[in-house]
Amino acid sequence: MTINGGISFWYATDETATDHPPRTPLTGDATADVVIVGGGYTGLWTAYYLKTAAPDLRVTVLEQKFCGYGASGRNGGWLYNGIAGRDRYAALHGHQAAQRLQHAMNDTVTEVIDVAAKENIDADIHRGGVLEVARTPAQLTRLKAFHAAELAFGETDRELYDATDARARINVADAVGASWTPHGARIHPLKLVKGLAAACERLGVVIHESTPVTEIAPRRALTPYGTVRAPYVLRCTEGFTAALKGQKRSWLPMNSSMIATAPLSQDLWSQLNWSGAETLGDMAHAYMYAQRTADDRIAIGGRGVPYRYGSRTDNDGRTQPATIASLTHLLESFFPALTGVEITHAWSGVLGVPRDWCATVTLDATTGLGWAGGYVGSGVATANLAARTLRDLVLGDKTDLTTLPWVNHRVRRWEPEPFRWLGVQALYAAYREADRRESTTHTPTTTPLARLADRISGRG
Repeated sequence: MTINGGISFWYATDETATDHPPRTPLTGDATADVVIVGGGYTGLWTAYYLKTAAPDLRVTVLEQKFCGYGASGRNGGWLYNGIAGRDRYAALHGHQAAQRLQHAMNDTVTEVIDVAAKENIDADIHRGGVLEVARTPAQLTRLKAFHAAELAFGETDRELYDATDARARINVADAVGASWTPHGARIHPLKLVKGLAAACERLGVVIHESTPVTEIAPRRALTPYGTVRAPYVLRCTEGFTAALKGQKRSWLPMNSSMIATAPLSQDLWSQLNWSGAETLGDMAHAYMYAQRTADDRIAIGGRGVPYRYGSRTDNDGRTQPATIASLTHLLESFFPALTGVEITHAWSGVLGVPRDWCATVTLDATTGLGWAGGYVGSGVATANLAARTLRDLVLGDKTDLTTLPWVNHRVRRWEPEPFRWLGVQALYAAYREADRRESTTHTPTTTPLARLADRISGRG
């Protein structure tokens, strides 16, 4: 029987998930030098780097549930160098500026791995890189363009494979090509966030769980239990941002769902030829992402039902049966040898999507308000780069990070309902239909339907 929800597979299978007693909620008004709203990767990394750079700084983290309750404890475990909005930043600020951003992301993969080792965080990290496969002629055209773009942004160690070499790397059915980068690693996302929270507390960061913030204002964060006042208030809430007063249309909470198989036999792994623990993605418009877990399962994800009306979010990660069936079908189409395999877990979560699909880091020195996020599903590594950038901005240090093109980027808000809901539903219906057409017609070019959807959504 499939366990549906329970936050995520990572929580359900982590024997130490409940070892740490709940952190105490806020019990009244308080003060700090920096208050951080959100106990996920962005908030915790920011707290970590602030306290490392300035040990005397009083840093408080406020988390509505518990650390890692959101995307940081539910994601696909891709620590990789992708960042949302790079092409737009190149258009706005020039190719060289966007190239600096990409180089910073490449270095971030190593940064996370190095800090995890330094802090003795065992997060099942395996640096096998990222393999992106193409399974139709149109996907192959996009793959080659994608590969060329990555080279143009300085990723000279990336490799391009034909059908034979792609399937020698991972035996994906119908693969016609692939691109591989070494700038990626498989992780256990929950173990990383738990270890990071513990590292923060060792440094003296105060973390209050079960403390929902209802409103953020200059130099204060309001909760039902009291107000925390600080010169700097940093919003690190990603897909849960819409719950804050005045933030309903800032970032759209996009749903992403996952399933995990039972542990696979070594015979099956030999058939799949997936020995390097690479993370796996594809070039479909409604794309997928997968990893081989440390305990020899496949965890695979995709969009499912992309958006809930009114920017609502789920409570426990439960996902729709139709989504579980769709992801199971996707798994079996990639790996026919897994037809009928047991699906032990299913879950979902939300990620933050700005209107122009660009991740950002911002600090207003006048009000003391700052924020980072809008990662569009690439947040495991990007959150670390964002946190180091927020550190430098708060401390007033002008560094290579504070001059990157995503700093202080502003974007218009999402449309009001019902237009927001109708638009997202139509867009993902268009993407799914585009994938269907490309797989049945074998056209070598992206369908006009998908190009139109890209322009309307802000991705193109």
